[in-house]
Amino acid sequence: MSRIRILSEQLANQIAAGEVVERPASVVKELLENSVDAGASRIDIHVEGSGTGLLRVADNGEGMDGDDVLLCIERHATSKIKEEGQLAAIATLGFRGEAIPSIASVSWMTILSRPHTQELGTRAEIRYGSLRDVHEDGCARGTVIEIRHLFGNMPARKKFLKSARTEMHHIEEVVKNQALAHPRTGFTLHVDGRVVLEYQPEADLEQRLCEVFRYRGQLLPLREDGVGDDAEMGLEGFLLMPEMAPATNARLRILVNDRPVQDAMIRHAVGEGLQGFLMKGYQPAGALLLTIGPDQVDVNVHPAKREIRFRKSEAVHRFIVDRVVQAMGGYQQSLRTSLFTRPPSPQLPDRPVERREVASTVSCPPLTTAEPAAVQPRLPSLPATAPPFGLRPDTRSRQTQNEVVPGTPPIHPIPAEEYSGLTLIGQLFSLYLLCEKDGQFMVIDQHAAHERLLYGQLLQGYLEAKIPQQTLMFPVTVELTPVQADTLEQRGDQVAALGLQAESFGDTTYVIKSAPALVSHVDPGALLREILDGLRGPVRTDTGRPVPQAVDDLLASMACKAAIKAGNRLQPVEMLNLLAQMATSSVFSHCPHGRPVIKTFSVQEVERWFHRHGG
Repeated sequence: MSRIRILSEQLANQIAAGEVVERPASVVKELLENSVDAGASRIDIHVEGSGTGLLRVADNGEGMDGDDVLLCIERHATSKIKEEGQLAAIATLGFRGEAIPSIASVSWMTILSRPHTQELGTRAEIRYGSLRDVHEDGCARGTVIEIRHLFGNMPARKKFLKSARTEMHHIEEVVKNQALAHPRTGFTLHVDGRVVLEYQPEADLEQRLCEVFRYRGQLLPLREDGVGDDAEMGLEGFLLMPEMAPATNARLRILVNDRPVQDAMIRHAVGEGLQGFLMKGYQPAGALLLTIGPDQVDVNVHPAKREIRFRKSEAVHRFIVDRVVQAMGGYQQSLRTSLFTRPPSPQLPDRPVERREVASTVSCPPLTTAEPAAVQPRLPSLPATAPPFGLRPDTRSRQTQNEVVPGTPPIHPIPAEEYSGLTLIGQLFSLYLLCEKDGQFMVIDQHAAHERLLYGQLLQGYLEAKIPQQTLMFPVTVELTPVQADTLEQRGDQVAALGLQAESFGDTTYVIKSAPALVSHVDPGALLREILDGLRGPVRTDTGRPVPQAVDDLLASMACKAAIKAGNRLQPVEMLNLLAQMATSSVFSHCPHGRPVIKTFSVQEVERWFHRHGG
């Protein structure tokens, strides 16, 4: 007798259910996809007992007649595709014809459906895969599928379900994903008789995103159609501003042709486009809808259809990165317009500057500090001048600098000064510039702002091989580790491009003869070691960035070291000079490490601090 047997239909369905129906949320997902494919404009979901007691999905879609009701519980019976050629360009959410029979094999299922062409509907009752009853019944147009006793015949599977709260969280996530993918459709989730989620129909993507995320802040819009080789692609969506993004990747909802998916490549592309705006450990958040030709994406690669495969993944990655970069460029332009309404004057007015011990001031005109980007025109040459702030590093401790005479307020007021419509109030804690404009109160981090400006100069100088250098009056001798010495021998050109000139003095000893002018106050030996450690290992050049990631990190670190520090009290001319440079910079909203530069508060927000409600 042969040891190989053909499995019974019931056993085959239960095996298929193991792949398709992992938990109650999987059932909700499959039923919602069927409702959307049926053209429903309103879908109601009822859940009891965390999904194992009752799952009911009711829609007002096109419905099914009696024959289709009986066919839908058969394996591989579907209305979505008819021939093999359609499998290469699937345009519907469902297509396999496995979900309904698989779910029916591990539950008590009731199907009640009526098309708009008939007066009566059809009711079918299935218990663990066996059809028990089918008859005509009165019902509204559409389909109602009710699931009870899920996994009742598979106690082992039921035992591995998580807590009720966890299972309900997964169900809510499924509803939220479908609500984002189909904002024109209304969704209502009832749990144990109470409404948990409710999304009204005929919404747009921005409105639905705010409802799903319960977010009322500013959003970064993404609306671009591809051109040329990317003509078959389109991108729409909204991202939360980088400083509002959470330290988790669960809040970036990815939709491809209206299908919620999980795709690491798309997630990476969004993060790549936001590089320099996201703080370390933070992930982008929002909703991203990618439209692409059905023949350019394969959705038949995962049993639960959560993962997809692109035919030209590199082109998709590049397309998304470019669109996110363009969106951030547009945000910088709108922010500049809102802050600096009038064109900046070419020179700041000369005024006597009081010399103080805490910092020496060097007057210099505003510098144009634009950063290279695909959306920016060619940048002007980097002036070979001193840093925009000639602040020598203060050797006194922060505690000494912040000592306040009793009775003296911590804000250092200045006479009313204005730059391009922005009124400068003063400096707070020797770190923040306070400004006012059109009923808005603005706080600017002087270190983060200056760091971003210097980073732009360094990046431009590196690309043009013109980073200003300063010859050391007394060369510095430094002892390197063998690994660092090898890196210097192999990457000497890149080290020189960063503004450091070092020559061998025997074995692992080197002599530094010049250093970058912007960080001339930093120990050249420590700077050389940091650069060599950053350049250790392979340097990737295929990331789409203008410079390798390791070099970009080093430039950001150098800018951070050269920027004015917390505790440096600035004179009015210096503060206005900083504002002038921000007004002419292509990017100034975030420092290279992703920290925000500006926080804005409306009059209403300030009044709420003091409980002055409109008074």
